[in-house]
Amino acid sequence: MDKLQNKKAFICDMDGVIYHGNRLLPGVPEFINWLRKEDKKFLFLTNSSERSPRELQQKLSRLGVEVSEENFYTSALATADFLKNQCPGGSAYVIGEAGLTNALYDAGFSMNDINPDYVIVGDSRSYNMENLIHAVNLVINGAKLIGTNPDLTGPVEKGIAPSTGALISPIELSTGCKAYFVGKPNPLMMRSALKRISCKREETAIVGDRMDTDIIAGIESEIETVLVLSGVTSREEIEKFAYRPHHVLNGVGDIPE
Repeated sequence: MDKLQNKKAFICDMDGVIYHGNRLLPGVPEFINWLRKEDKKFLFLTNSSERSPRELQQKLSRLGVEVSEENFYTSALATADFLKNQCPGGSAYVIGEAGLTNALYDAGFSMNDINPDYVIVGDSRSYNMENLIHAVNLVINGAKLIGTNPDLTGPVEKGIAPSTGALISPIELSTGCKAYFVGKPNPLMMRSALKRISCKREETAIVGDRMDTDIIAGIESEIETVLVLSGVTSREEIEKFAYRPHHVLNGVGDIPE
């Protein structure tokens, strides 16, 4: 634990680590107070593409935790950064929420449902057969398929909900095109996160509740990994994977302790 506590920076997932739905998880205020007291750099890194950093900041504020907008980085922002470099001034047909479309607008992209450069799918509450059929035909006609994150499910207060990996699957199956996913475990997102906090991988730890995104992202990026059992992964499920986290804790409150 001394090695972990001496890290200069912490990259933390949000769903299942900081909150679950609209419920703040135990130990979170103590963890954030410890980060500030010890002058640690930290970034909340989420594969969810629904909300903007401002909305995430306001959500934490409603839960009683005050954090700056600059401390958030989402798969929507990572996708926008990636596409800004790949196709400056490009256009997209988007299945997703405001956090994704706003990030794309800020990156210089325009929305286009006729002949877009990309079809981009993120977490969506307005997913329906009409936009699914439209997306399939746009991809068949040449649009490239992008997913903000590969998660099949995400936690909600009353259980789980389908996430981007599940929502984009019918488009992949119907077109024969495999989507490119920007979010975790893509090391691209991890490198972007390290640049945001101006830290080296050796100085940083990643904290998450998912073996298939958070932990593998840290391992593939050579960042020390912390699995917390406050989210979707149980201690027994760890044995199903060919890799292991460096630390297994009940929640983030165990880090300062």
